[in-house]
Amino acid sequence: MNYKILFFALSLICNFAFCAQRTLTIGATPTPHAEILEFTKPLFEQKGWKLEVREFSDYILPNIALNEKELDANFYQHRPFLDDFNKNKGTKLIGLDSIILVPMAIYSNTIKDLHTLSQNATIAIPNDPTNESRALDLLAKAGFITFKNKNSLKTPLDIQDNPKNLRFIELKAAQLPRALKDANLAIITTNYALGAGLNPLKDGIFIEDKDSLYAIIIAVREGDEANEKTKAIQEILKSDAVKEFVQQKYQGSVIPAF
Repeated sequence: MNYKILFFALSLICNFAFCAQRTLTIGATPTPHAEILEFTKPLFEQKGWKLEVREFSDYILPNIALNEKELDANFYQHRPFLDDFNKNKGTKLIGLDSIILVPMAIYSNTIKDLHTLSQNATIAIPNDPTNESRALDLLAKAGFITFKNKNSLKTPLDIQDNPKNLRFIELKAAQLPRALKDANLAIITTNYALGAGLNPLKDGIFIEDKDSLYAIIIAVREGDEANEKTKAIQEILKSDAVKEFVQQKYQGSVIPAF
């Protein structure tokens, strides 16, 4: 037996296994989450990790992929959304650190001031439970509607007072920027707004304030909260370099939450 060849082959196997162990896969929606992750790739490399970013175009698949162990973590959702997903899907995904606040805003192609909104106006809102409730809360804060009760998650059925007889169009979050062509208002999360060239600070006519509880978190599977990969993700995403990148690139439309 040629032991030199055997040793070389074993070395290759060991090196391959080591490399596989040092690879991280994080799921995210494109803007700003995947953009931030792309920025962090050199930071992960400095710590001995290769980061793979897997992009998704909706809010459900990243959690399914995480639960099925296709991802090590995901970075795109706020805690109320994750809690609702776990409740409805029977999953045990864990929300960790808050990283950024991506504020929701009201946009319009037809008006510049909410006070000029007409009777029977059409309002496009997200159709996933937590962001729909969040959008309705924003309308309530703007003074257009009140609710029958204080349910944690609200739908248009929970509206008590609607003086302008606003009509609601419920759409997937990714479709909302396109809905501006037909609706009087669209209430859009900033990740999809930025992807459509909309800046909440410049283009939004009403925006969530800094006290919003909907910060974007890191999510992992139950049992992975303290493993080596999760610790690396937390260290990098909560670094000063990421904070500076977010502040400089998004100029207040995305806010560091740590």
